[in-house]
Amino acid sequence: MAESVDAPDLKSVGHYARGSSSLPTRMFTKQTMKKLLLYLGVITLLPSVVFANEKKIKGYKTYDAMGCMIVRECTDNVKQIRDIADIRKHYPSVDYSSIDNEFNNMLVSLTKVGVVVFLAPGKYFPVNHRGVYHTVSNTFFLNEEHMDSQSTLMSVMRHEGWHAAQDCMAGTIENSLIAIIKPEEEVPMIWRTMVERTYPPHAIPWEAEATWAGKTESMTMEALKACAAGKMWEVFPPTPLTKKWLEEKGYIK
Repeated sequence: MAESVDAPDLKSVGHYARGSSSLPTRMFTKQTMKKLLLYLGVITLLPSVVFANEKKIKGYKTYDAMGCMIVRECTDNVKQIRDIADIRKHYPSVDYSSIDNEFNNMLVSLTKVGVVVFLAPGKYFPVNHRGVYHTVSNTFFLNEEHMDSQSTLMSVMRHEGWHAAQDCMAGTIENSLIAIIKPEEEVPMIWRTMVERTYPPHAIPWEAEATWAGKTESMTMEALKACAAGKMWEVFPPTPLTKKWLEEKGYIK
């Protein structure tokens, strides 16, 4: 890992770091921009590979294939999603009527802040991976093998969208930092306990609240709406240490 500095509730993200979170008492320098951070349903680590085309990947349903997709070297049937109609075209027999407003509102906000959403073939995802958010390029990808359920679609959209909102909380979605949005004590224990079973300790603060958001209607939608409106810290007051850092960096006057 890169050299750390004392800035609690913040974490830098870059190429190659593992998972979607870090120790709640550290922020890493931009040296980690040489690494590739993936926000996944499980902690992952991509190999160091430069992708010229799909013939050079080590196989499908591997982290190799997912990395190729993320850097946009592997694009076979990877389609941008602009609204729920694009999802319906792919799954004409599935009823998405109960989530279409929330889904579309999230996409509007994501588009405003510069995040692009794609639906991609399952061959680009390791087994059991439903989605991935890449915070450096501000893109995330949905695994088409799992999006034929409106509950799964929204769970993944909300979870990965929350990570985009964490980007926004850390000053701007364009930098290499993320910050927790909710004070840790506000996260319901059920979600924290669930995350503790599947993530290493340093991932818990970020993933616990993202998991909570993934299962809570409109929670991510409201966070992204605040981000897109430039009112992130007004609607979601930053934690004291994050606020101090934001003030020091000039994000908050």
